[in-house]
Amino acid sequence: MTLIKHTDELNKLKTLDDQYIQDMKKLIYFTGVIFLFAACTSKPKDKAAQLADLKKEQAKIDSQIVKLQTELGKKDSVKSIDVGTVTVTPGNFTNYVDLQGHIDAQDNVTAYPQAAAVITAIYVRAGDHVNKGQTLVQLNNNVLTEQIAQAQAQATLNQTVYQRQKNLWDQKIGTEVQFLQAKSNFEASQKQVDALKQQSDMYRIVSPISGTIDQMDLKLGQAASPGASGIRIVNTDNLKVKADVPESYATDINQGDNVKVVIPDANDSLMLKVTFAAKVIDPGSRSFGIEIKLPQSKALRPNMTVTIRVADYSKKNSLSVPLNAIQRSDTSTFVYINKNGIAKRLPVKIGNTYGGKSEVINGLSAGDQVVTEGASDIEDGDKIRVLNSSN
Repeated sequence: MTLIKHTDELNKLKTLDDQYIQDMKKLIYFTGVIFLFAACTSKPKDKAAQLADLKKEQAKIDSQIVKLQTELGKKDSVKSIDVGTVTVTPGNFTNYVDLQGHIDAQDNVTAYPQAAAVITAIYVRAGDHVNKGQTLVQLNNNVLTEQIAQAQAQATLNQTVYQRQKNLWDQKIGTEVQFLQAKSNFEASQKQVDALKQQSDMYRIVSPISGTIDQMDLKLGQAASPGASGIRIVNTDNLKVKADVPESYATDINQGDNVKVVIPDANDSLMLKVTFAAKVIDPGSRSFGIEIKLPQSKALRPNMTVTIRVADYSKKNSLSVPLNAIQRSDTSTFVYINKNGIAKRLPVKIGNTYGGKSEVINGLSAGDQVVTEGASDIEDGDKIRVLNSSN
């Protein structure tokens, strides 16, 4: 009886357990259905909320990026950059004023015909050396030649009459009026001959200077006329430089000053003195003219372009650096120097600039290694490696 009783109780408990399991399954099922229904029927977030969530996520990512960059920067905070340097040494710094000028001949003239006539003879050609007074071209003067011959014949006759009348007058034969008349006729005829000869000379083109024929524009048989075309003669043994100087340099350039004349086409430069400086300022160009006498040279020719360099500032024991070493910001001017392999930024004060270099008034010391090549790519404290260095 007892065994049967226990068996019944065990069956009852098993029944209760099965019922509990079935109830739990039903509960889980209905709970899932409820949650699924809620998910399906819930209202989605609006765009503003979505944007706010994204911004929060972005801020979180940015913060992580900054943190990682900081950690990496601690491991590699100093760059290694290849540069070129120049060692600063004291020296003379001179600032020049560059003026443009040209070479001119002291004697550079054009000989023109003085009368209108046809050219009958040309005695020279371009490149020939001629002397002052030499006949270069002959114009047709046949009419004057005949007139001179006639006047010369009359002058010869009058001279004979005058000589005979003088002999008679010396012997007290004849009257004084006859003697004076013969003398007057002879002198008048001689003056007429001289006048015709001077007129005939106008039918010649004569060189007014000694020099070289530089340009010949006349041809045989051509009808020449005064001022139309002529022959240019240049004396290249007497050359000079001419230039116009702005009035702002009136106190810097005076007669007797030393200047450097650079002649690019002749690949030459000369140290010369200003031989002439005008005292009057041209009201139109606001400049004054200067001239510099040049030595004789076969390489120099009139109208060559030259550069005149005049020193307007000079200082001894000055420190200067190349232009590419100078860096500028909105508030300062500075350079970088090599300090034991580390770039050090030094503020500097710059003076005059000429020839690719600037004078450093203060901020540098003799012996400093100033960074030139790569100066724009470095920052204060960067690690640098000098590939080339010059003095």
